[in-house]
Amino acid sequence: MGITAIAATAIGMTQNTPAAWLRVWLAEAVVAGSIGAFAMARKARAAQGSMLSRPARRFLLSYTPPMVVGALLTFVLFRGGLARALPGTWLLLYGTGVVTGGAFSVSAVPLMGLCFMAVGAVALVAPDAWGNWLLGVGFGLLHIIFGLIIARRHGG
Repeated sequence: MGITAIAATAIGMTQNTPAAWLRVWLAEAVVAGSIGAFAMARKARAAQGSMLSRPARRFLLSYTPPMVVGALLTFVLFRGGLARALPGTWLLLYGTGVVTGGAFSVSAVPLMGLCFMAVGAVALVAPDAWGNWLLGVGFGLLHIIFGLIIARRHGG
């Protein structure tokens, strides 16, 4: 997920309109979501578990509401001409979902969510030109760093 986010950051930098930039990041959201779902299913199979287990349902019930709010706010903010607020909004809400969903996981997961929230807070007050870069820092670098930590300490 981190690698595809870094690619989206690079592609997003080349877009000439907010609508084109948004399409890049929406496509990245679909790609990253697919990667995440595949990885979770693979891990569940390896543990001889189910994607419908109680912990998986708890995660989804905690993680999904901030993602739905993010989708709704994306529409409203973009329609209102506030695309510059999207990076901070996305990072904050994704971080919130990771913190709440991660409450049922290893301690590194909620910590990762807090880091996303910190980057999102910076994105809300930073110059508009930093938004795309901060998305790369959050969705790219934080996923890579924490992915390596979780893989090393907890086997994936």
